[in-house]
Amino acid sequence: MPLHPEFRDTPSPTLDDAGKAPKDSVVLPAYSTMDLVDKDPDEDDPWNLPELQDTGLKWSELDAKGKVMRVLTSIVKFILLVGFLYMFVCSLDVLSSAFQLVGGKAAGDIFQDNAVLSNPVAGLVIGVLVTVLVQSSSTSSSIVVSMVSSGLLEVQSAVPVIMGANIGTSVTNTIVAMMQAGDRNEFRRAFAGATVHDFFNWLSVLILLPLEAATGVLYKLTKIVIDSFNIQGGDNAPDLLKVITDPLTSAIIELDKTVISDIATGDAAARNKSLIKIWCKTEKITTLLNITVPSAANCTTGVPCWVEGNKTWTQINVTETINLERCNHIFAYANLPDLAVGLILLALSLLILCTCLILIVKLLNSMLKGQVAVVIKKVLNTDFPFPFGWVTGYIAILIGAGMTFIVQSSSVFTSAITPLVGIGVISLERAYPLTLGSNIGTTTTAILAAMAAPGETLANSLQIALCHFFFNIAGILLWYPIPFTRIPIRLARALGNRTANYRWFAAIYLLLCFFLMPLTILGLSLAGWQALVGVAVPIVVLAIFIIIVNLMQTRCPRYLPSRLRNWDFLPRPLHSMAPWDRVVMSGMAFCGTRCCCCCKCCQKTEDEEKGGKERKKSQEMYDNPALTRDDEPQEAPKETVKATQL
Repeated sequence: MPLHPEFRDTPSPTLDDAGKAPKDSVVLPAYSTMDLVDKDPDEDDPWNLPELQDTGLKWSELDAKGKVMRVLTSIVKFILLVGFLYMFVCSLDVLSSAFQLVGGKAAGDIFQDNAVLSNPVAGLVIGVLVTVLVQSSSTSSSIVVSMVSSGLLEVQSAVPVIMGANIGTSVTNTIVAMMQAGDRNEFRRAFAGATVHDFFNWLSVLILLPLEAATGVLYKLTKIVIDSFNIQGGDNAPDLLKVITDPLTSAIIELDKTVISDIATGDAAARNKSLIKIWCKTEKITTLLNITVPSAANCTTGVPCWVEGNKTWTQINVTETINLERCNHIFAYANLPDLAVGLILLALSLLILCTCLILIVKLLNSMLKGQVAVVIKKVLNTDFPFPFGWVTGYIAILIGAGMTFIVQSSSVFTSAITPLVGIGVISLERAYPLTLGSNIGTTTTAILAAMAAPGETLANSLQIALCHFFFNIAGILLWYPIPFTRIPIRLARALGNRTANYRWFAAIYLLLCFFLMPLTILGLSLAGWQALVGVAVPIVVLAIFIIIVNLMQTRCPRYLPSRLRNWDFLPRPLHSMAPWDRVVMSGMAFCGTRCCCCCKCCQKTEDEEKGGKERKKSQEMYDNPALTRDDEPQEAPKETVKATQL
């Protein structure tokens, strides 16, 4: 058997008279036969798309009955897949309704403070928080449009809010990615596929928000477009997906979304209204009513006004709403507050969402085998031949925009491709342009919806929609055309690796980026710009310093002082997540022993997985006794594996 390369030309240690190596001699470390096994260097790369192999019989090997059964099985699986996908989309719609019931009125109250919205940073985080609360960027955008059309908010102040709505809408697919935490590599890919959307939005805001605050470039550009074209009102945006999902979702819950807009625009009576729609068919009747006024000066010009005795009378129009037909959804007759119904729907929708996602992944894994998997992967992940390879990404952007325009929701589209990235059908590099196209698709829907606005609010509504559109176009120009600038892919891959090793970090990331950080910035904004600048500037400077040092540590450490060539001089919890991982795992172990048996089952599964890997390694590993000091105490193993002589 040939020697390992490390053993070649290596002098043997000098032995003393007793045949032992002296204590001061250099002892080489023990090597494992794992190093002697020839492996493909890319075999263990977790980002490689897994090969979905067909373990059954080939089609040519089946008899007539087997072929019929396989065809029938495939048809049944396809029908089940469509059914689960339908339930998945409906659960996303119900989830949005649940969030609106729980936090919709709070979102209206947040929007009501116009003085805060005049601060661009505060407007940005308010857009994030409101969109996270209502789980719908279209709802938060419609609130902004209502405020602008009513004169409560200027278009220029609404631009940062639209940017925040663009960020907040990406929380849905991040939640969906967390449902694949069972398999480490699937979770790695799925979480990266979801958060590449987050990084694109945050990086775009970091560049474009200061630019917009300083120059108003988006406002001025959209103003030029509005003034240059004689744009007339059009039809509403197509509701293709709603036609399919509404029969089920409207049987569960129907909401009166105008309540949130009324609260945001300062209607005090809307606070006492319920978001749950009780009457689906109403009729408004306007009648003339005689009322008294203090004097004739209080009468409206052109309206009858007369004096009878000591009273001055006039007439006003009174509009009365008559309820004609009650809604038929489940909660129409339930006398429950909005919060209780929202919590019930939240638990129900999350349960259905998780169940459908698990079953969809299982079905896709069973269907995408053999030649089918090869064809699908080639179609989705193969570039055009040279020199037209660069066109592939832009076609993916158009496909993402078209599909989002059809389903009329970027959350639905990105949430649907997230599990496909997780199981390895779509690569992260292909999911990125699809996500960028989805951002454009959701803005074109908003543009068509704005064109259906009344004539007096058409210009402002369309200008806000165009600001959203040009914001995403500018982001794509920043982070896609040049391969070097596709930083969101590298950041998402790094975050995917981190969350695969420490899966609890995904929940920390979700809370930090979409709740804690926006709330902190909002609180500092309310305290004044001095407090915001005083806290934000040192943090930003520290973050830039850390990024520069990290880059220099990996690329040119010789230019750094010896102390800064690594972070070992800091306490370990400040540069490693291992201590935090031990704390979290200890807490989960305590939960498993004291609180529930669920954690115990999960821990048992992970221990079995680790044990299986260790047993697999132990079959190829041995310790070389010739390289061990005799005077070192050794613990006798229970089972001794005889070393093969080299």
